[in-house]
Amino acid sequence: MKNAISRRQSESMALVGLFAALIAVMGLIPKIDLPIGVPITLQTLGVMMAGCLLGPWRGLQAILLFMVAVAAGLPLLAGGRGGVGVFLSPTAGYFVGFAPAAFTTGLLMALLPKATPLRTAGSALIASAVGGVLVLHAFGIAGLVLVAKIPLQQAFWGDLVFVPGDLIKCVLCALVVHTVAKALPDWRFGGRSA
Repeated sequence: MKNAISRRQSESMALVGLFAALIAVMGLIPKIDLPIGVPITLQTLGVMMAGCLLGPWRGLQAILLFMVAVAAGLPLLAGGRGGVGVFLSPTAGYFVGFAPAAFTTGLLMALLPKATPLRTAGSALIASAVGGVLVLHAFGIAGLVLVAKIPLQQAFWGDLVFVPGDLIKCVLCALVVHTVAKALPDWRFGGRSA
């Protein structure tokens, strides 16, 4: 019994570390800079995948591990950014929003149906759209208003440029989840069995 618990804890820690590293690697892919000071990056796809594949708590842990590494100065954000200065930049809301976005995505993934790989992918699409788009963008807009001092209406309209790309990331996340569901039918999406 003790070995089974220890093994599960080790697997959980390994998955948390792996997803934090995956999000860091996604930061190596060149960013696309926009005039409002917030770049388009692939790292939000990693946030969505962490929630869908790890569940709310392990997904949150992976994001927090990544955030601590960035705050410690490691240049893991797209464009090689890192350090506490990211909390004072126009991207601060999006960066802080990674954690609640992953948690919300994982929570929804745990609640939505997963009887077949196709239904699991559909659930991932919904969960990542709510967590990775709605929640993350709400934090992003708040950051633009509070940190960049952009008026709310302007921040909202400026944020809309990210939505089409993030919806494509939701589809990519659903495809990854579908592949995992087919290859590993016993995988516990959202931290719970199907």
